[in-house]
Amino acid sequence: MQIDVHTVKSSRTQKGWTQQQLAEVAGLSLRTVQRVESQGQGSIETCNALCAVLELEREQLLGESKTSAKKNRSVVLYILLAMFWGFLCGVAATLMLN
Repeated sequence: MQIDVHTVKSSRTQKGWTQQQLAEVAGLSLRTVQRVESQGQGSIETCNALCAVLELEREQLLGESKTSAKKNRSVVLYILLAMFWGFLCGVAATLMLN
């Protein structure tokens, strides 16, 4: 699951916590907190634990990935429309040649 790195880090620093302190309070390993803050990677359990201790909604923690999902849907839609347009042009060309 992709987690917003900046939200985690800024929320942690606002509370004055180190990564180790966040890990202890959330019941996570230090390595997990480091991975979330550097790569944005974490499980649903990690996301839930961070939301609880940082007092955030899941949507806040997943902010960037939702934006990415919307962009991906737009790209897929454009590709499908281009394929459909190509199909229609092919049908029209075939009918004109016959």
